[in-house]
Amino acid sequence: MQMNDRNSALGSAVQFLREYKWRILVASALMIIPCLWHRRIEAGDLASHVYNAWLAQLIGKGQAPGLYIVHQWNNVLCDFALFHLGNLFGLAAAEKIVVAGCALIFFWGIFALVGIMAQRAPWHLTPCIAMLAYGYTFNMGFLNYYVSIGLACFGLAIAWRRRGRDWLLLAVLLPIALLAHPIGFLWLVGTIAYIALWRSVGSGWRLLLPVTAAAGFYMFRWYMENHAQYQADWTEEAFYKLNGADQLVLYGERYLFLACAALAWGIIYFGAEIFLRRGESGFWKDIRLAGALYLVAFCATAMFPENFRLSLYAGWIGLLVSRLTTISAVFGLCVLGCLKPRWWQVAGFAACAAIFFVFLYQDTGALNRMESQAEELLSGLAPGTRVIATISEPQGSRMEFIGHIVDRACIGRCFSYANYEPSSGQFRVRVRQGSQVAAASVADSEDMQGGEYEVQEEDLPLKLVYQCDPRDLTKLCLRELAEGEKTGQFSVRPPQ
Repeated sequence: MQMNDRNSALGSAVQFLREYKWRILVASALMIIPCLWHRRIEAGDLASHVYNAWLAQLIGKGQAPGLYIVHQWNNVLCDFALFHLGNLFGLAAAEKIVVAGCALIFFWGIFALVGIMAQRAPWHLTPCIAMLAYGYTFNMGFLNYYVSIGLACFGLAIAWRRRGRDWLLLAVLLPIALLAHPIGFLWLVGTIAYIALWRSVGSGWRLLLPVTAAAGFYMFRWYMENHAQYQADWTEEAFYKLNGADQLVLYGERYLFLACAALAWGIIYFGAEIFLRRGESGFWKDIRLAGALYLVAFCATAMFPENFRLSLYAGWIGLLVSRLTTISAVFGLCVLGCLKPRWWQVAGFAACAAIFFVFLYQDTGALNRMESQAEELLSGLAPGTRVIATISEPQGSRMEFIGHIVDRACIGRCFSYANYEPSSGQFRVRVRQGSQVAAASVADSEDMQGGEYEVQEEDLPLKLVYQCDPRDLTKLCLRELAEGEKTGQFSVRPPQ
């Protein structure tokens, strides 16, 4: 089926659903398998979001002293969904429903964007889209950002057609994307503006657009580096590694080899198309806009800070570049989608996807077993007991937030005292000074999780969940902390 822009967005969607309903059902069913293959979904920060949805329930009942809820207009879509569905079905079921829904929005959003830019349904790229859907952003649990990217992809597919009726649909989608996360919203608006400029200028001037964008990103970096009021950390990764394939690098070195193989296969595919279609005058015309968008996204990731905060007392806006390479990967898939499908290309990416999901099943299974230990350790605690976790990711892993498994294990049992969300000021649940449920200071919360916090008398009683066996870093233990002890002095740290 040709995905053209003569029909309205809704008309094209209905036509697509009618023609491919069985493929769509099968693809959707396959896409949610990683949300169901273990008892819990292991995705870093997700466990914290579920725990804070439980806290929001307690706040409503007056059972979380020192915590309160604020009205917030961004970075809350998934938190709203977890809270309200949790009230209806329980948090365990709500987690499955929300995360599976987000994965489908992300997958089909990218599918729609690649399809409209390539003018064909990109079934041949479904293995790549599936790997990206369960890549770094998903496994870190950045759920609001993740779904905002999926919604933005739908928005770009709608805006591509430039039809009056479609702008109404886009107007409905924009506030939902903003409710999810500001980055997805800004990417959607910025890309629409870029495409409009691209279409309005002559072909000779189009080369200046990515150059101008790159210069703007450079000026932003210069400004951040030369104004002391902004605290920023810059990624140590070489810029050429921020190409989008890094989204496949998750729990260890074997993912790096797989990501390199997938990237190499894509480069071979692109090079083969250049050779096979070297005599076609329209070849470069088909891919130049997608290629320009990829270059702009690549420049943005090279110039933006990895972590920054706007004041000394504000929470960090973290792992920005690591998230933004998702956008580079999306535009990279748009470039590949504009090429002619080849059977050998599909076979290569399918093999990469099969290996990727085997690795993912194994590693998330190990985390599930760790969380089962945490639940068992905490099961005998008195309700309302305060708990801190110092759990480090395995050597070579990029998944930094595995310690949040203790947050989710605390639901219905205890309070995760180092819970970072309330003190960060970036989420619905907030904390007042002196709360016995969560640390009121961003610095204290970070030090508790990092192992540098010295226990104070007012913190007691306080329990610690930590890695206690140097031969098996998946083994957890529980101990009572005393005044003056540091939260990290008992934990076994993975070798660096």
